[in-house]
Amino acid sequence: MRLALIGCGGSGKTFLSKQLAQHMNAPLTHLDAVYYDDEWNTLDKDKFAAIQEELVRAPSWVIEGNYAGTLPIRLRAADTVIFLDIPPAVCLWGIAQRRLRHGGGQNDATGVYDRITWNFIKYVWGYRKTMAPRVRELIKEHAAGATVHTVTSRRQARALLAHLTAGQPV
Repeated sequence: MRLALIGCGGSGKTFLSKQLAQHMNAPLTHLDAVYYDDEWNTLDKDKFAAIQEELVRAPSWVIEGNYAGTLPIRLRAADTVIFLDIPPAVCLWGIAQRRLRHGGGQNDATGVYDRITWNFIKYVWGYRKTMAPRVRELIKEHAAGATVHTVTSRRQARALLAHLTAGQPV
C-alpha cells in the first residue's frame, strides 16, 4: 500500500499515520521533519520535491503532510489517500493537547519541534475555507487511480483506522 495522508495541523495526521504505517509494516515519512530542520529553517523547494519523488518510488509507504505545492507527487503515486477534513476547533484542540504532551519541545513522533505562532493558528482556523478546497481539487486532478477517504470527524478517523487495521479492503 502507498498511502498519502493529508490534513490540517492538529487533525490527527501523525497519530493515524503512525498506526497505519505500523500495521502495514511500511516506512513512515513526516514531511515536516523533511522540510524543516530543528531551527525551523526550510529545505529548498526543488530538493524537497526531489526527496518526495524518491520516497514515492518505494513499493510501500505512508507519507503524511500537506504541502500543496508537492502534493501531486504523492497523489499520483498513492493507491490510498486519506484527507482529514476536520473542523478547525477540533484541530486547535488537537494542537493544544500536542503542546501539553510535548511541552512545546521536540515531538518524539516526528522529530519536529512544536512551534505555534499566531499565523499558524489563523492558518488552522481558516484551513477548511482556504486550503481544503485546493486539496480536494488536487485529489480530484491527481489521485484518479487511488481509493480516497475523506474523514470529517475524530469518530470517522477511528472507524477508518479500525476498518483498515482489521484487514478490510480499502
